[in-house]
Amino acid sequence: MAPIATQTYPSPPDLPAAAIPKHFGNYKEQAAGAKSFNKKLEEEGDADRPRANYVDYLPAWSPNEKHPPLEPFEHTEHGVDADKSFPDLLSPSAKVEDLTATTGSEVSGVQLSSLSDAGKDQLALLAAQRKVLAFRDQDFADLPIEKASEYGAYFGRLHIHPTSGAPKGHPEIHVVHRGTDDRSGEILLETRTSTVAWHSDVTYEKQPPGTTFLYILDTPTTGGDTLFVNQAEAYQRLSPAFRERLHGLKAVHSGIEQADSARHRDSIVRREPVTNVHPIVRTHPATGEKALYVNPQFTRHIVGYKKDESDALLKFLFDHIAYGADFQARVKWAKGTVVVWDNRVTGHSATLDWSTGQRRHLARITPQAEIPYETPFEGNPS
Repeated sequence: MAPIATQTYPSPPDLPAAAIPKHFGNYKEQAAGAKSFNKKLEEEGDADRPRANYVDYLPAWSPNEKHPPLEPFEHTEHGVDADKSFPDLLSPSAKVEDLTATTGSEVSGVQLSSLSDAGKDQLALLAAQRKVLAFRDQDFADLPIEKASEYGAYFGRLHIHPTSGAPKGHPEIHVVHRGTDDRSGEILLETRTSTVAWHSDVTYEKQPPGTTFLYILDTPTTGGDTLFVNQAEAYQRLSPAFRERLHGLKAVHSGIEQADSARHRDSIVRREPVTNVHPIVRTHPATGEKALYVNPQFTRHIVGYKKDESDALLKFLFDHIAYGADFQARVKWAKGTVVVWDNRVTGHSATLDWSTGQRRHLARITPQAEIPYETPFEGNPS
């Protein structure tokens, strides 16, 4: 018998134990929060890094700030009776350039802060129709914070975010902030292949947002764009049989993972988290348009389905929305930009794609809207 050939391999070196990252369901874990906020650097700057342009808008976190559960309210949808020719919004000198055929428009020659109530009504309607509007050369960031809040309150009760930082004394302003020494994006990419996290804002609330405002305060020279997806078009791309099957289904939306993530980051929880059930297909009150109303950040499971069934259907819908580049748009930020979108018919995501150490600082005003509802399936649109 021939001898058995053997090969001896050296023992591998001992490797350090890998850290086990803590995850919070599907929550995006993108916000750095109070744990990494360098107040002195943001307010004063240093030899290499300038101070924030809008110090009054820097986020603050008060651990003693607590709010009771939100109470129901009656929402007035201003886009319902708005003039569809937009005479009080778009003057003859205004210029509208569509970002894509289906989604988004860039508007110049309009000063949002000067709009009449009729103009604001038309703004709500145009945002619902085009899904997202980027207004350039605005003075919004230079208004007193009280005036900006008052403007937003025209469109609905202002939402107070349960976990995010806010300007001192203004919890109704949601601050999106990454300082000049913030490396949380790099840390995120140690365990992820992408920073994209599609969502619609705070859909776990009983009355989630409608017409929403986001305005730039500091921005990287390049990078930090915001992506938007048209979830009404996403609904229409499905076959009639599939759309019909989705009608009547409801899903649970949860804020629990967001609150848990905030506590893990030494941030705050102003209000105890809630879950709510919403239809998977939602109808817009001003346009009558139907849209998919699910997102991977907050939608957890389909009511009445077993876990495997729910996970499979939600994954299909999440992927359909995420991969739909032909019904998405990208907004590049520049000084003076205000973006207005309708949270009822869109999803969005930040992109953490810059590594220059430049500050990205924005403020969001988030008016709440009606309780989501659906209307009967109608088959193919005429």
